[in-house]
Amino acid sequence: KGPLFSCSLSSYQLAHAHSMARSRSRDSRRSRSRSRSKSNRSRDSRKGDAARSPSRSESPRAAGKPADYGVETMKISDDDAAFILGKGGKTKAKIAKVSGAELELFERDLVLEIRGTDRQRRFATKYSKCVMAQRVGPVYLKDEDKEDCTILDIPQEAVGFVTGRMGNFLRSTEDEWDVIMFFLGVDGNNRNRGKESEQLAIFGSRRGRRGASLKMMSAAETKVPGYFTDKIKEDPEEDDDWKTETQHFKADELSYALGKQGATRRKLQEASGCIIQYVGSTCFFCGTNEERGKAKDYMKWLFMQLEGPVQVDYQSRSDCTPVGVPADCVGYVTGARRAAMSSIEAECGVLMFFVGSDMKNRGGGGSETLLIWGPDRGRRAAELKVMSCVETKAPGFFTKGLKEGTDDGSGFGTDTLLLKDEDISYALGKGGTTRIKLQTASSCILQYVGNWVFMAGTRRQRRRCKEYLVWLLQQRRGTVTVADVAGRDDVTEMHIPRECVGWVTGNRGTELRKVEQETGTFCFMALDRNGDERLLIVGSDSGGRAGDSGRAKAEKLVNDLVQERMHSSRGGYGGG
Repeated sequence: KGPLFSCSLSSYQLAHAHSMARSRSRDSRRSRSRSRSKSNRSRDSRKGDAARSPSRSESPRAAGKPADYGVETMKISDDDAAFILGKGGKTKAKIAKVSGAELELFERDLVLEIRGTDRQRRFATKYSKCVMAQRVGPVYLKDEDKEDCTILDIPQEAVGFVTGRMGNFLRSTEDEWDVIMFFLGVDGNNRNRGKESEQLAIFGSRRGRRGASLKMMSAAETKVPGYFTDKIKEDPEEDDDWKTETQHFKADELSYALGKQGATRRKLQEASGCIIQYVGSTCFFCGTNEERGKAKDYMKWLFMQLEGPVQVDYQSRSDCTPVGVPADCVGYVTGARRAAMSSIEAECGVLMFFVGSDMKNRGGGGSETLLIWGPDRGRRAAELKVMSCVETKAPGFFTKGLKEGTDDGSGFGTDTLLLKDEDISYALGKGGTTRIKLQTASSCILQYVGNWVFMAGTRRQRRRCKEYLVWLLQQRRGTVTVADVAGRDDVTEMHIPRECVGWVTGNRGTELRKVEQETGTFCFMALDRNGDERLLIVGSDSGGRAGDSGRAKAEKLVNDLVQERMHSSRGGYGGG
């Protein structure tokens, strides 16, 4: 056996434990009320689960699963269940996301079920045991447990800073990079006794671990300057393609490259796909050769803008989309102090700038060339937003002579559709909320350019988006009829008791709008082929077995509303 490392309860973990204890009974009751019937059915068919082998009688391949896909169960205590579940189920969801496995907690039986490949189940089991062990004392890791682990030394005086108040900084970093982190190597009673540093264990993918490590290094460096940058260590996981490069900045350069609240750093990172982090005055570029090359180019062009118009040979680049913008619309697209353009960059994950002309001399005739840099999907989304913006100021600039069309390819493409004025207004919604709802639910880029609808995505995404749009417009004209959804994998059908329908939908649909916003779905009442009304929850995200997102979460929220109405009705009539 290799050497063991102990893990103590950090202030983040202690704070998290207290918050979970306070919300435990409430979350538990809510979880049970939502899934009681499912849990009871499942329990009858799963007796003896705790001793079941990972392999199942049915063939994983027959079910479309990998050959090593299986199920494992773990018997846990009631207190362990509180830690595994976490506040609002967040800890369980995090374990599932980082490991790639599916987790289901049967609270009445105190059984944790883990589904996935051998690797996914192994990681999920390890993370779950670490979480449970933190409740009672140190956690021990063997060398073989560090397969997906990065251990980072944090100077003692920076530990509290990188943890954050109530563990918020650690938690936000975990969420940003899809990792799980805790401190190693210190007994809880001996913290601060002679140790110069503490070891932070970071679990997850290589990319996630590197991104989280650099963020922790950046935070610690502000408290202990030079700790990581006086002698920069190589990334032990580097190979011929995946590497880390550094660049030193002066103080004023660093401020510009960082941007307001880190906005410039984030847009360069998202556009290039390369991890970009500033540790002190040193910029770290981490990723594949292609990603690092793009990141360094984008950084160079960023600084070139300080000196005047940027000249770039973009025609030979596959990561660029040029857009012609009327000269008198340039200011409108850019916005005051570049606010409008920065908003598009942040939303779409791209870098944008005008090429080859002086900003001071703009405003005459002709057009300017706007360059959009980043991944295909992000560039198309940004291009359509710019087109929509320009069309508002110069009607017909992009849509004159346009015809309705459908891209027959199965890959990424764009379909166009013309709507009437009143339909466009309805499909847009207040502040664009309805457009965003349909875009999120369908996973298809949806943008309105004048009265034209642009749908960009795979063929399946585009078809889905068009159907959602048709159903939406049917609501404006009256009752919606969707005869059959049996063959669809993007619809959840719910039959709501008649006396609960008004409560579930809310005044002018307010309750359903809240459910849609929280879950990224599109919800509406529709008649089936027999004329019976039911609620349809549509969206590309099923939510999985965990039910922490998408349609599964929407279904739980609607069930809560039904139970709330039924309970209030019973109370109003004296119980029974």
